[in-house]
Amino acid sequence: MVFMMEETPGFSQLTLICSGFCLVYVLLKIIQLYYKRQKQLKAYKNFPGPPSHWLYGNIHQIPSHREELTLMLEWAETYSYAFPRWFGGFISSIVVTGPEYAKTVFARGDPKPEFIYEPLIPWIGKGLLILNGSKWHQHRRLLTPAFHYNILKPYVALIADSTKIMLDKWEKLIAKEPMKSLEMFDHVSLMTLDSIMKCAFSYQSNCQTDRDLDYYVHAVSDLNLLLFSRITSTILQSDFLYSCTPSGQQFKKACRLAHHHTEKVIEERKKSLQNERELEKIQKKQYLDFLDILLCTKYENGTGLSDEDLRAEVDTFMFAGHDTTASALSWILYAMAKHPEHQQKCREEIKEILGDREDIQWDDLGKMTYTTMCIKESLRIYSPVPTVSRKLSKPITFFDGRTLPEGIIVTVHIYSLHKNSRIWQDPFEFDPMRFSAENFKRHSHAFIPFAAGSRNCIGQQFAMNELKVALALTLLRFEIMPDPEKTPIPIPQVVLKSENGIYLILKKLSSS
Repeated sequence: MVFMMEETPGFSQLTLICSGFCLVYVLLKIIQLYYKRQKQLKAYKNFPGPPSHWLYGNIHQIPSHREELTLMLEWAETYSYAFPRWFGGFISSIVVTGPEYAKTVFARGDPKPEFIYEPLIPWIGKGLLILNGSKWHQHRRLLTPAFHYNILKPYVALIADSTKIMLDKWEKLIAKEPMKSLEMFDHVSLMTLDSIMKCAFSYQSNCQTDRDLDYYVHAVSDLNLLLFSRITSTILQSDFLYSCTPSGQQFKKACRLAHHHTEKVIEERKKSLQNERELEKIQKKQYLDFLDILLCTKYENGTGLSDEDLRAEVDTFMFAGHDTTASALSWILYAMAKHPEHQQKCREEIKEILGDREDIQWDDLGKMTYTTMCIKESLRIYSPVPTVSRKLSKPITFFDGRTLPEGIIVTVHIYSLHKNSRIWQDPFEFDPMRFSAENFKRHSHAFIPFAAGSRNCIGQQFAMNELKVALALTLLRFEIMPDPEKTPIPIPQVVLKSENGIYLILKKLSSS
């Protein structure tokens, strides 16, 4: 008892000291956050925007993902060119909705903001989407040859094969229940995954028929939702706090599933390269595919990509090459279903181009003038990637004289930019003729579905080719109609999704 009494004062003193340190730490953090907020408020003094709560920011004004896009469009119309949006009391960004502002932002080489893009790292690693600085330039230069038109040419037949598998499945499904609508995104996502596997990785997955990669598609879908929920939350910004939540555990599980697939792809190709003859054969090819380049190309110092960099680029391209294209194609099909007159014009154009042929060839793609205009108009209305963000590495001055200091996050809201009534007449009307040569009067940055500048989408030509092939083959075989009882509700995630799916009714054309 005497021993315990002697120890108690020392223990209490230690507790008091620790409590003091904790209190000082909390006070310092509060002061730090206060000055961070004041810096942002000062930066935004010339940028009027929606009123925000000192703690919740604008989050309380957006009760659900369903209202997100509608409210952003309202704010874009109310506050010209740009306005501040607060993700709580201390994290914010300037939302750009004017083309001249977007041009100024994309003309620079600013890095990606940490709080938006770092949550992606456990999933896609530090690949081309995340990298900044000299390493980004190095990887961009390394991967650009994978999208040479001579590489893309043979992909047309591979994309067509994947599309036909999907169309065959649809034909069987509607034969059983002719007027039952089909949910597009699930089918299209498997098709674009199958396509990217064949084209970029020379990997025959049979994922559309065996459904052996359903887990990957579902994992990517979960990751999209979880990431967007985290980015737009104040509480979940902390890695530690997020890891303790059910969402954080679900995110880890989805990452493991996604990595399981990409690791399998890399491992199988590496095994084939252990054969020296196979390696020599690949290195002698005039043009290398995406995975060839990742595995065989060397840096100036003679070293290749590390295993970490290799997986990051595969994970990045696997996601970007299938999920964004799946979003784009699903919404394009919905746009065609809603506008049967444009659907029929596309169908007639494609029939005229192909004549008696059934297969689409590389040279056919450039002749699909009206079909391409319809694709672009759909990409305008249903932007597959709703936003792109940068963190200013130095001050920026816009055309109207307004400035922002270093460190401010700028988000180009592509979805709102594409519906800016100051640029587009009747912006919510589906009018493919906006993109005709005769009507080409818009600002260079009024239509940027693949972003712009040096960090634009490296695979945009591949994506456009895939959209043309898939849409053309679909229209040749089916008439597409919307399901009047299931109107899709666009919601922003990493890519544009529908809260309730995209359901369409397909009717087999008798001439097919």
